[in-house]
Amino acid sequence: MERDFEAGWRPWPVWSAVWVGALSALAVGLIIGLIGYAVGAHQLAGPRTMTFKNIRLVTMLFNVAGAFFAFVVGGWVAARIAGVRRAEPAMLHGAVAWLVTIPMMLLLGALGATAMYGSWYSGLVAGTPTWATTAPSTPELAAAVRNSALATVAAMLLGLVGAVIGGWMASGEPMRLGHYRRRDIDIDRPRRVA
Repeated sequence: MERDFEAGWRPWPVWSAVWVGALSALAVGLIIGLIGYAVGAHQLAGPRTMTFKNIRLVTMLFNVAGAFFAFVVGGWVAARIAGVRRAEPAMLHGAVAWLVTIPMMLLLGALGATAMYGSWYSGLVAGTPTWATTAPSTPELAAAVRNSALATVAAMLLGLVGAVIGGWMASGEPMRLGHYRRRDIDIDRPRRVA
């Protein structure tokens, strides 16, 4: 019966799947970020400057988990909507959904809306927007910008890994590397009929 259902189902075009995956990643990231705000995970332990020793453990856990799991969902949604059954194209759909999300995050960062996604994405807008007043540059500010940029790079790369893993999960293929060495051999080998 499952075969009949799959035979009659037609996948959506690739770009529709990628856009929906990117929007899903943004939505889940926002939800995780807002939950972090609700439980107080957004607060730094220090008074002003962002240094890694001033970040509380619960803040780091929410930000890392949010960066990762938001894109796992985005990659999974993109690959499932596209109807991809092989791991490689499914992972590619997840990675492309991640790529589509980056300009969206940059636009949200330019508008000041990435604060709700957690502090890891604060480095998307490293400079001060032209409409905001500029503060004098101090060594503390330079260190905070550097640390923010490092955290954002880590969050973006974790997002890429999450998107690829989400796409792989959506393909339905086993998530072990030994499967891929034998997959083509098993398909090419004629099956014995008992």
